[in-house]
Amino acid sequence: MDEIITTVEIDAPPQAVWDVLTDFEGYDEWNPVMEISGTPTEGDRLTMILTLPDRKPQPFKPKVLVAEEPAELRWQGRLFVPGLYDGEHWFELAALDEGRRTQLTHAETFRGVLVGFINRRIGTEVETAFEGMNAALKTRVEEDTVERGSENRVEPEPDSQH
Repeated sequence: MDEIITTVEIDAPPQAVWDVLTDFEGYDEWNPVMEISGTPTEGDRLTMILTLPDRKPQPFKPKVLVAEEPAELRWQGRLFVPGLYDGEHWFELAALDEGRRTQLTHAETFRGVLVGFINRRIGTEVETAFEGMNAALKTRVEEDTVERGSENRVEPEPDSQH
């Protein structure tokens, strides 16, 4: 397994998904596997902790490769030195239903001499973690969208003819 690809459809526009996905400070409120600090800016380094169930949290300092709002976020991290175990992690947001919904692709491509060894041990757990994060992101974005919708709704005047 040298690539993990997961997808989820979210009932919100890509911008709403992007806003939650790139609000790293808010991850502790919804994200079950990642903690991130930094800014989603091309060339910047993020500080990340990946926590898989029943495993020790793993810190990384990936470099942001692409940050195209609201369409793609991509970073690259590595274990110790280049070529040992490198991962390019990415999110692509595609508009569905004339921009009212989003298909999120959440994936990672692995390269390096330890890929086979490491991914045989944790690949299934990583895929499960991505799916869990996708589900949590979907819930968070859809709840936020409903809340914003109710804040923007104009309530009818009470009927004064009683």
